[in-house]
Amino acid sequence: MSKEMHVKPLSFAMQAKEEIAEHQWPEELQRSLLSGFAKTNGSLRITEAGEELDLSSESARIAKMLYLLAGKRYGGSPHFAYSRSFGRGKKTRFHVLVPHASDILDDLHVDFLSGKIDPSVVQSDEEARCYLSGAFLASGSVNDPSSSNYHLEIAVSSSSYAKWLSHLINKVLGHHFTSKVSSRRNQWIVYLKRSDQIPEFLVLIGATEACLKFESVRIERDEMNIENRMLNLDSANMSKTLATAKKQVAQIQYLVERYGYDVFPSDKAIALMKLRLAHPEASLAELSTLLSEELSATVSKSNINHLFRSLEEIYIQKGGKIDG
Repeated sequence: MSKEMHVKPLSFAMQAKEEIAEHQWPEELQRSLLSGFAKTNGSLRITEAGEELDLSSESARIAKMLYLLAGKRYGGSPHFAYSRSFGRGKKTRFHVLVPHASDILDDLHVDFLSGKIDPSVVQSDEEARCYLSGAFLASGSVNDPSSSNYHLEIAVSSSSYAKWLSHLINKVLGHHFTSKVSSRRNQWIVYLKRSDQIPEFLVLIGATEACLKFESVRIERDEMNIENRMLNLDSANMSKTLATAKKQVAQIQYLVERYGYDVFPSDKAIALMKLRLAHPEASLAELSTLLSEELSATVSKSNINHLFRSLEEIYIQKGGKIDG
């Protein structure tokens, strides 16, 4: 019996990240992207050959992008390493190890001991955009749009860096983001919750296809919610219509059994009462049509409603009891 390898489908968040990784970033903006990644999730390794900058990801595609960008900008010989977590997840992590870490961190203006973002790597809106793309690639996540909980976040280890990152998101010109900061266990989370801001942010960082999927699913769910609300409203209106009609039938039967149809004030009222008995589930609009056809004259819904109010007044005058 042959065994097929089970390939777990990519999460929506990873689809967005790998789309960003495939983006062709202009050479003059690559430093900002690498700076955002390194600051958010980079680390130093001490080896016999000296210090190495460790840039890691769970995605081989993202690791390849980092390898190509770092190799092109800094030359040398970046190399790969792999690590595997144990336990339930057993996830493989890909490490891009770049030599001469001190020189590279100086070029990227990354100081792991400071929570600040160096202004020189986010001077323009395009640089800020690329920096945020790198930060999201490093430790970002976004909920699948099919869930009812809209949430996009970037997790960092420093409260001061989280505040700087949130400030950077909120000040990008041409956008109106309202990111916030919260803590979770030993991390700080910069997050967006509004359903209109999440797809806008995805476009900003280069995940256009993910944005389109997000919006498509969101619109479909919103339309479904509207349809469900309308069905519930129609159901409630129908129940109300039937309850009102049942009360009218009971009042008409009470009066006719005791006083006959002459108790009603006009031929129009008598014709309406007979129609109500013949059509106990009809709406006011349907009764308006039926009575107009019978009398060969237009009878409006408001006129129908007025005649039924007169019915109730006569019913009370003749000793009928109103429930409730």
